[in-house]
Amino acid sequence: MVRVLKIGGSILTDKSCERGALPMEIERVAREVASRPHDLVLVHGAGSFGHIPARQYGLPQRFSPEGLRVTHESAVRLNRLVLEALAKAGVGALPVHPLSCLILSGGRIESFATEPIKKMLEDGIMPILHGDVAMDLTQRAGIVSGDQLVSHLARALKAEIVAVGCNVDGVLFSGRPMAEVKRSDLPLIEGAIGGSAGIDVTGGMKGKLDELLDLADMGMSSMIFNASKEGNIVRALRGEAIGTKVWRPD
Repeated sequence: MVRVLKIGGSILTDKSCERGALPMEIERVAREVASRPHDLVLVHGAGSFGHIPARQYGLPQRFSPEGLRVTHESAVRLNRLVLEALAKAGVGALPVHPLSCLILSGGRIESFATEPIKKMLEDGIMPILHGDVAMDLTQRAGIVSGDQLVSHLARALKAEIVAVGCNVDGVLFSGRPMAEVKRSDLPLIEGAIGGSAGIDVTGGMKGKLDELLDLADMGMSSMIFNASKEGNIVRALRGEAIGTKVWRPD
């Protein structure tokens, strides 16, 4: 049973501060992931390590080879911190950098070499991906969010559990978390959801919901939950109903 877990950059970093890693949170996340590490793909947001340099260089609207390099290298630094924490927790994991294995077209994933990820899972290794810059067939280069990675990987790997962890209790409407969201709910709630705290160049909560509703259209349900609350990651990996379920009624 393949599971895809995304941990938002807002959990791992202070998104208002460049390269503002939160070491204690990174270690907590690693410990929770280590409780159920098998058949798991972990995706994490780039947080302040990616969003701030991307904004500084005008990405993705402005093409800048230097900006691509700086943003990628910064995102990889955060990825390395996550890998080190997982190793400390006893998890065998390897990095998979999107810049090197996928290509975009108009900002959307056009092709993605997932065979190495499948092989890692077969051999008991946890693949770790992250939000990243990527080359783009129509606009030279772009940014691929962790949320778009989750949606694509869930389909490619036929994941049975898809969980997206952020720093709120799910999709909030009038200040309260919704138990579930269907595409038919979108006109009602669209104006009430938005971006994330701090600098974010990938869409915040709206971006998450768009990706997961596309997944729901294909018959795959998912959840958005609060990963900042200790124990919730373990619960999500067990498949417990927490946060907001995103689905399509049969």
